[in-house]
Amino acid sequence: MENNEWILCPICNGKTRIQIRKETELKNFPLFCPKCKKETLIDVKNQRVSIVRKAALC
Repeated sequence: MENNEWILCPICNGKTRIQIRKETELKNFPLFCPKCKKETLIDVKNQRVSIVRKAALC
């Protein structure tokens, strides 16, 4: 069984449309949240998400 996880939005904590696996690595990935309509740059390594830059407030 694969160990997939949904990435949660760092702003509103809502579920995004992106799933990651244990071996997934992302760098400067633009994560878009369909719930709050914000985009955030993230890094992912070993299923740990770190924020590079939060979305600018309108």
